[in-house]
Amino acid sequence: MLAWTARRRRVPPLVGVQHPAAATWREDAEGGDLCCPVVRVLVVIPTYNEAENVEAVVRQVHDALPGAGILVVDDGSPDGTADLVEKVATELQDVHVLRRSGKQGLGSAYRAGFRWGLDAGYDACVEMDADFSHDPAALPRLVAPLEDGYEVVIGSRYVPGGTIPNWSWYRHLLSWGGNRYADAVLGLGVADSTAGFRVYAASVLGRLDLDRVRADGYGFQIEMTYRSKQAGAPITEVPISFVDRVAGSSKMSSAIVVEAFALVGWWGLGRLWHRLAGHGDRSEQRPSAIMDR
Repeated sequence: MLAWTARRRRVPPLVGVQHPAAATWREDAEGGDLCCPVVRVLVVIPTYNEAENVEAVVRQVHDALPGAGILVVDDGSPDGTADLVEKVATELQDVHVLRRSGKQGLGSAYRAGFRWGLDAGYDACVEMDADFSHDPAALPRLVAPLEDGYEVVIGSRYVPGGTIPNWSWYRHLLSWGGNRYADAVLGLGVADSTAGFRVYAASVLGRLDLDRVRADGYGFQIEMTYRSKQAGAPITEVPISFVDRVAGSSKMSSAIVVEAFALVGWWGLGRLWHRLAGHGDRSEQRPSAIMDR
């Protein structure tokens, strides 16, 4: 049975759901609390030297989404990050570690995590940092729009209610400008295409060729947004509060930012060529027509 009932109110199922396992929650109109599991979710957390944060973040994710799976994709952290997760996995159900040899990039880690989740039969995959810049308590509201048919849900800093409480004006300008640039060049129609706190339904991940996703750094989020739109995915944004990491060191670098800007320009040229060639904007075509090319 794929529909669940709470307080005598019938909850419509997500189209295409195959697993009735608990993980996604929606707000009850009478009581205001979050209830009614309707879809099986995997939270994918890439790590490299996150021993200071990883145990606490895994426990808080487990508390925020009871029944959700958690996959930590660790790139050979020498500080024992993966060992700590395996220890927690002896106490909590559905917690897993995917060990990889050496740093292979953020995009590569998420692609590996998405493939793992699809093979394991999860209905949606969440992207989330291990450093508490993404609040685990926001997870129920992040995944809730899946129930309304959205295939991509972005935790946005730039929609009403979204905040970045402790950034300098320079970081604000760089982030805001990068998002405006990506939207203008690619026609994304979203306010925060660089956000790393988001959800993909398995249905859209299955339509994408993850092997064709090129970006491994900052641009990965933009590329996934762009390819999802090309594939006809309904996309929405929910407000979040983004804070700097609590412990550990940032993985951001100027090279990652430059890569993102260069790739956006390249994709924009491809989009322009398609228009000039009479194919129109691929993001406005039917998903089947797009993926056959």
